[in-house]
Amino acid sequence: MASSQVQSFFLFSTLVFLSLSSLSSSQPTSFRPKALVLPITKDASTLQYLTQIKQRTPLVSIDVVVDLGGQFLWVDCEQGYISSTYKPARCGSAQCSLASKSPTCGTCFSPPRPGCNNNTCGLFPGNTITHTSTSGELASDVVSVQSTDGSNPGADVTVKQFIFNCAPTSLLEGLAKGAKGMAGFGREKIGLPWQFSAAFSFPRKFAMCLSSGKGVMFFGDGPYVLQPEKEISSSLQYTPLLINPVSTAGAFSQGEKSVEYFIGVKSIRIDEKEVPVNKNLLSITTDGVGGTKISTVNPYTVMETSIYKAVVDAFTKEAAARNISRVASVAPFGACFSRKNVLSTRLGAAVPTIELVLQNEKTIWRIFGANSIVQVSDDVLCLGIVDGGANPRTSIVLGGYQLENNLLQFDIARSRLGFSSLLFGRQTTCSNFDFTTKA
Repeated sequence: MASSQVQSFFLFSTLVFLSLSSLSSSQPTSFRPKALVLPITKDASTLQYLTQIKQRTPLVSIDVVVDLGGQFLWVDCEQGYISSTYKPARCGSAQCSLASKSPTCGTCFSPPRPGCNNNTCGLFPGNTITHTSTSGELASDVVSVQSTDGSNPGADVTVKQFIFNCAPTSLLEGLAKGAKGMAGFGREKIGLPWQFSAAFSFPRKFAMCLSSGKGVMFFGDGPYVLQPEKEISSSLQYTPLLINPVSTAGAFSQGEKSVEYFIGVKSIRIDEKEVPVNKNLLSITTDGVGGTKISTVNPYTVMETSIYKAVVDAFTKEAAARNISRVASVAPFGACFSRKNVLSTRLGAAVPTIELVLQNEKTIWRIFGANSIVQVSDDVLCLGIVDGGANPRTSIVLGGYQLENNLLQFDIARSRLGFSSLLFGRQTTCSNFDFTTKA
């Protein structure tokens, strides 16, 4: 029995090595980038974040929704997917083993086309906006992306066999107009960060800088330079990334761990005063419930009801001490305030500061007015946090609005998160990466 397990382990290891090697060997030896860069834009209608990748032969630019905790890239293959380099992943292939511990093997009863081939591996792409999943064919194709020196984009580089999942057009429902799929940045071996690091042999880390306008995503190590010549990576604070022992995907096999990014919040403070919350909710249980995760598909931070009420009560009390009065709620927010007596500062509205205390009293994620307050009208400001109900799977989900203009570095290899705090304090923003390519 032990011998059989050893043989199985070495067979799987060999398959993984061969698959990752095929990614790496597809690159020209004359130029190996140290990092890659993608632009991120925010859709004003859906509040989703999108990036654009070039895929297929000939190359086609496609918009995909950024899903920080997503497992992999999935795209619509039913409408207009034409490529001479599309390759379905055959059952039993190295790509199949890399993508799933228990892959399905499918048969398609229509003429062969991208997304419909016999004897191919299947996965379950999920739309994390609408919380729906379906089955889809695993495949590979060419993907091209810009290199960077950290300050500007450089030459385009190509991964010839980038693994992704085909999905039916119906899975696009709820996504921003024009989006053709979702790009998963989770810690999965076929997620974008793992595949890019394998292809170009750079560190398994990426950095994300969201904005209400144009943001930026880096793959690989710093520098991360934002104008006017502000290098951000040297001033990051770090906190461990935690692993939820139970998958949070829409479809998963028993025993799978979550590939989403969780951090350990020990306590919450408002203007340095601790908020009384049930701290058991801040930990992840063995059943995968509780804790704090970071999300790009939630437009605003979501909190379990008792935590939400405690934070709102404490915030309202500190706001009243500043002569800021509460007014009627404006959906989806529960706590709104009169703009009267609220001053504007470099860090946004002058309101109480929310502090997430992490592994110790020196490691604090501070949420200032620019990330906590949403202006819903000329006269009304709302606290950009929503009530997540009494029994959510995750107690706190840090949403996109709270992440904007904060540079976050996800170091997968070392399982840690680097965070900059609000960049306004350094007189720059996430919109300030220079996307001008220098000759």
